Amino acid sequence: MSFREDNEDGRNLAKPFLHTGSWYRMSSRQSSMMGSSPAMRESSISVVACVLIVALGPIQFGFTAGYSSPTQSAIVSDLSLTVSEFSLFGSLSNVGAMVGAIASGQISEYIGRKGSLMVAAIPNIIGWLAISFAHDSSFLYMGRLLEGFGVGIISYTVPVYIAEIAPQNMRGALGSVNQLSVTIGIMLAYLLGLFLNWRILAVLGILPCTILIPGLFFIPESPRWLAKMGMTEEFEVSLQVLRGFDTDISQEVNEIKRSVASTSRRTTIRFSELKQRRYWYPLMVGIGLLVLQQLSGINGVEFYSSTIFESAGVTSSNAATFGLGAVQVVATAVTTWLVDKAGRRLLLLISSAGMTASLLLVAVAFFAQDFISESSKLYSIFSILAVVGVVLMVVTFSLGVGAIPWVIMSEILPINIKGLAGSIATLFNWFFSFVVTMTANLMLDWSSGGTFTIYMVVCAFTVAFVAIWVPETKGRALEEIQRSFR
Repeated sequence: MSFREDNEDGRNLAKPFLHTGSWYRMSSRQSSMMGSSPAMRESSISVVACVLIVALGPIQFGFTAGYSSPTQSAIVSDLSLTVSEFSLFGSLSNVGAMVGAIASGQISEYIGRKGSLMVAAIPNIIGWLAISFAHDSSFLYMGRLLEGFGVGIISYTVPVYIAEIAPQNMRGALGSVNQLSVTIGIMLAYLLGLFLNWRILAVLGILPCTILIPGLFFIPESPRWLAKMGMTEEFEVSLQVLRGFDTDISQEVNEIKRSVASTSRRTTIRFSELKQRRYWYPLMVGIGLLVLQQLSGINGVEFYSSTIFESAGVTSSNAATFGLGAVQVVATAVTTWLVDKAGRRLLLLISSAGMTASLLLVAVAFFAQDFISESSKLYSIFSILAVVGVVLMVVTFSLGVGAIPWVIMSEILPINIKGLAGSIATLFNWFFSFVVTMTANLMLDWSSGGTFTIYMVVCAFTVAFVAIWVPETKGRALEEIQRSFR
């Protein structure tokens, strides 16, 4: 039975927006006669190319997150904003992202993963242009909200798309590219913010999405989404393109078909059904990891890193902020290499434990500075310790807590609730991101040591949460992972 026959209101949903193009069909027919090109024979090359294109979305995400740090002083001065007003500007991207998160699951189910990324790109572009031409806070706020809406969709759709196209032996590494791209976007914002006016920097913010839009026409739709929609032919063509034209995909095709056949093809389910263990357990793990990721305080550190370094007594805070961004990129790249070797669970435990120790160091350093004269040599030593602790916190965050919650969320949610459950998990993530971003500046004014102590307690709880609740998903097919919760 096709999805069209299942759909209750009779609308024709059989043809998804931006579905697999005709060139895929042509290539699959010609490959047997002419031989497939070397680039398409290797499944890893085909999949990596797709991942690199959709990774432009998380780069946009990271650029949005990093933009407020190097531009704070200039925007406050040029537009005569207060600290509270700029804090609102910084946090409004999270408000927009919450709205985007609510819509993201249903958008990606209705028009596909590629279609939802197209939808996300447009408000991002408009938002950056609004900020670049802002002459008062209203345009700043509007632009930030639009950016956030797009980022909210991107943050759910990209990890789901990557998980659904990746071979199981590469899924962790490719899934971690999502967070790696976010860190690259943050680093670029920090670096360019050293040299460029905040208006020009906002104009450059449109580049990732303007490249993403045409790129989406050259990659296949998620085969698992196509299978769920009942588009068997498109599903098999998409999977063949991703695995290479010389690859036998029959076993994977049958596994996906069995999984789809065992679940409802409806795009939504009732909230009452979430009481079943097969649903509430993976949803609890997904929400828990994404909430704890934000309550660790990472967005407070990244959004206001220049202010934190100034509090620690660093003379060139913007340069130190760029160094922080570069370190984060390297650490996340290491995670991308390790995640399919060491496993998700082990890296999460190491990462959260390392963050706990790092934040303890930062808290102690800031508390000690409160009792020491700024002119003393000991004050300088504690300033160095605070900076080292912040850097270590970012490094250890990047080793697991940064990337892996998104990977696990995209792996463990059953396909028939992925839209609803993914939206809920992403909404919780962005809500607590908003809370942290909105309060970080105010909390740092209250007590730098106290702020980092609170973040430390959350990270210590994360260690326990991972040890008790989080399953290992390394090397397992998506369908196998989801069956294990029944």
